[in-house]
Amino acid sequence: MPSKSSSNTEKTPLGILGPAIAAVLFLNMPVLIIFIYAFTTDTQTFTFPLPGVTTQWFGVAAARSDLWDALGLSIRVALLATLLAILLGTLAAAAVSRSKFFGREAVSFLLVLPLALPGIVTGIALRSTMGAMDIPFSFFTIVVGHATFCMVIVYNNVLARFRRMSWSIVEASADLGANSWQTFRYVLLPSISTALLAGGMLAFALSFDEVIVTTFTAGQESTLPIWIFSQLTRPRDRPVTNVVALFVVLIMAIPILLSYRISQRDGETQLNR
Repeated sequence: MPSKSSSNTEKTPLGILGPAIAAVLFLNMPVLIIFIYAFTTDTQTFTFPLPGVTTQWFGVAAARSDLWDALGLSIRVALLATLLAILLGTLAAAAVSRSKFFGREAVSFLLVLPLALPGIVTGIALRSTMGAMDIPFSFFTIVVGHATFCMVIVYNNVLARFRRMSWSIVEASADLGANSWQTFRYVLLPSISTALLAGGMLAFALSFDEVIVTTFTAGQESTLPIWIFSQLTRPRDRPVTNVVALFVVLIMAIPILLSYRISQRDGETQLNR
């Protein structure tokens, strides 16, 4: 009878491994193309093989003040939208998971709806609402637009954690004389901290590369994805655009990878209990 360790090290059948490799290549080939053409000497066309290799476009991109302004705006928007998402998403998850009220399922559905709707629908709805209320389009309207879908990510993560929790620990905390703040700080917060961290990182990544909703709520502001989109109409700036796109991919990969690792480790912890 094969041991457990040997069964876990069995080779994956080629019929499964082949399509898996093909799917990975299909998804990541565009990123590889961006990486390659960030080093080309050609300024206008995408010829292959490359006519030459250079790193000058990294210096050109670093010298663009408009690029740094767009990057700074994207980071500020993503950070503030993530903080709003964590606050509102956690409160909403607590209300839905712990309270019984009329229309609770409808409220839960409406909370996740912004993520399911096409971005252009959300963008048009936000722009129409803000225009009807005479709200000028600025940094804060971008943050509000991003928070609408970032909140869904945090809400789903925290709600799933609340449903897996044993609320007897909250009751035990109250029995031992802890007040509401102490119970939240020493009991609830440690229990949901990994869900908050994972949801917050995913929310930051989604906000940082958002284009459609930003287009409808930015006004004269230009985030980094909007800046990249505007550069596509300038053929001589294509290598610089590739460099910036590669930079965005690297920024996006960090929070997504960390969120995946946190969720994976948390799942293993739950299984071992």
